[in-house]
Amino acid sequence: MEGIFNPQSVVATMDVREGMHIADFGCGSGHFTVLLAQVIGESGRVTALDVQEEPLEATRARAKAAGLNNVEFVRANLEVLGSSSLSDSSQDIVIMANILFQSPKKTEVIQEAKRVLKSGGRLVMVEWKKGGGGLGPPDTMRLDEIAARQLLAQEGLTIEKTIPAGQFHFVLFSKK
Repeated sequence: MEGIFNPQSVVATMDVREGMHIADFGCGSGHFTVLLAQVIGESGRVTALDVQEEPLEATRARAKAAGLNNVEFVRANLEVLGSSSLSDSSQDIVIMANILFQSPKKTEVIQEAKRVLKSGGRLVMVEWKKGGGGLGPPDTMRLDEIAARQLLAQEGLTIEKTIPAGQFHFVLFSKK
């Protein structure tokens, strides 16, 4: 569909390499999880996290169908520091796709991502554009890109770049 971001095009800009450890915060149906697990190979690990069991099951099925053995599945409330069960400074990349708009505790989710990122690690945020109209949540729930940048900066993350992501989304790359 025109205007919808393509997870493959986002992954292609993430500088993902074999052997990386990546956390997919709010994995949903697992599109990013599977793509990332394919790139990092057997020497890497993707941890798919979600607060609900159904998305984890969908992601588990997608990973199994793709023949992947390098994915771990964790049910976690990412609004609670430490809930991911990932070690401090253990992840090369954390990706959060379309999760912050749903959370009243955006700062806490970003703090958990920062906690698990290695020094120099990257947080990739994909969110619904405010004023984007069309598909997705009501505009009142969407996160303005400027507000997203401020949230990241408040947590000491440095904005590296923004990439185009269709009519309805923005993608921010930040570094710990």
